[in-house]
Amino acid sequence: MARKIEHWDVEDNAFWKSTGKRIANQNLRVSIPNLLCGFSVWLYWGMIAKVIRRIHTGNPEIFNFTFGNNGQPYGDDGAGYVALLLMLPAVAGLAGATLRIPNSFVIAICGGRNVKFMTTVLLILPALGAGIALKNPDTSFSTLIILAALSGVGGGAFASSMSNISFFFPKRMQGLALGLNAGLGNAGVSVMQFLIPWVITFGLFGGWGGSPHEFIQDGEKQALWIQNAAFVWVPLMTILAALAWYMMHNLPQHYCDPTSGAIGRYLWLMVLGFSGAAVGVFLLIIDWGFVPELLKVFIILPITVIVTLTLMRFLTPTTTRSSLQSQFEIFTNKHNWAMTWLYTMTFGSFIGYANAFPLLIDVVFGQVTVGPDGSLLASPIANPNAPVTSNFIWIGAGVGALIRPVGGWLADKWGGARVTQWDTWIMVASTILAGYLVYAARMSPTPETYFVPFLLTFIVLFASTGIGNGSTFRMIPFIFSKAQAGPVLGWTSAIAAYGAYFIPKVFATQIKAGTPEYALYGFAAYYASCLGVNWWFYARKNAEIKC
Repeated sequence: MARKIEHWDVEDNAFWKSTGKRIANQNLRVSIPNLLCGFSVWLYWGMIAKVIRRIHTGNPEIFNFTFGNNGQPYGDDGAGYVALLLMLPAVAGLAGATLRIPNSFVIAICGGRNVKFMTTVLLILPALGAGIALKNPDTSFSTLIILAALSGVGGGAFASSMSNISFFFPKRMQGLALGLNAGLGNAGVSVMQFLIPWVITFGLFGGWGGSPHEFIQDGEKQALWIQNAAFVWVPLMTILAALAWYMMHNLPQHYCDPTSGAIGRYLWLMVLGFSGAAVGVFLLIIDWGFVPELLKVFIILPITVIVTLTLMRFLTPTTTRSSLQSQFEIFTNKHNWAMTWLYTMTFGSFIGYANAFPLLIDVVFGQVTVGPDGSLLASPIANPNAPVTSNFIWIGAGVGALIRPVGGWLADKWGGARVTQWDTWIMVASTILAGYLVYAARMSPTPETYFVPFLLTFIVLFASTGIGNGSTFRMIPFIFSKAQAGPVLGWTSAIAAYGAYFIPKVFATQIKAGTPEYALYGFAAYYASCLGVNWWFYARKNAEIKC
């Protein structure tokens, strides 16, 4: 069984070669697949929403949710129902991002091995629960919201995982090491989007897995085991939890003895994180009356963050609180806020687009909104020539995840600020082009003609988010001290993860308004602001910090 290491100094080259390298690589090898499954369970709600919509369209009696609509069915245009389903990935995104806040600080007070084991164990529960819930066509939407929130553990795990790995590698190698951990971990999104369309087509778990949901599509009877989308991760994570327990290590810099106490501290911080997330989810699902939906989306985010930090500040044990207070010093450093702004651009975009993409492309290319003469139809109709989107949706996230180590490598070679600056220009241009293509498809009687250029543009956009992920993360160890770099890595990833909540909700509001391209134009404006922040602080000739 792995135990706490008594001495650790990877900046000492002799120690690194004799001992550190082997242990660091072993922890990295176990960390990556655990993080991959965490991302899969956190973000499979976008795929589940897509499949729910497909089943419901072919059999309106199945998954006939009326949540938030005064107990009434949604209209024939489907926009309201799509917006409702997008709430599932948004809730998972909100919870996962919020849980990253306590996860940003848990390594120092719980130990890396303890945290990685517990996050994987906790993820098994919502995956098992979601599979059971999806077997029943009468499951309430409220139940799915709760399960989506619980799956946020997978999103929170990223912050602790990255903070943990940063302690195992010397500064000169952190760009590549963090890029591999994050990039291959992020690949869980693509693996999930590739795997789920296959595993839901047959009874993978026999009689225990339940019966399929039957519906009509294109005049033919279809059957899908949507519950397999959740069940498939349970045996995988059981194995990975055991590997984390027996093969990973706690470091001497961390307060992790005894193990029972460390696990207790972790669980309590997760309770506080879930409490903050519950406030955000409650505010998200209730009606605010006259407040515009888009403004509501913005307001919920700072409220959730402030509530979570306040709970952590005042409701943790004294010994834990003193450690947290020392780590909270990052909030007085202006560069923490600058890097939070920049990292949200890269990772927030990656995770948000990955969360919304499955349903977004179905809406844009799966229906026709104008007639042959260019006039708007009274209500959208199914596009008979719609592309089979499940064949393509995994590509963008896969490219974005796998290219992330390249971003770290380029940053190691040319400097993180320079790579980030050029990468941001690409993000601005590709987002504007994607917005135009969404508009062109929406206003065309044959939207499928724009699918290939749209897909290629989004692949470029995903690639640029991946490169930017690597380059911005590489900047942090050079801007901050060793003591602050870990918490900053966790904090920036926590705030950036709100992209998994924010982007689906923005798309949902714009889909209801009939102008989804406006969401992309707004994101492009934000990216343009990041050009100025990065140039001023880090990329210009006389920048305060060159990195």
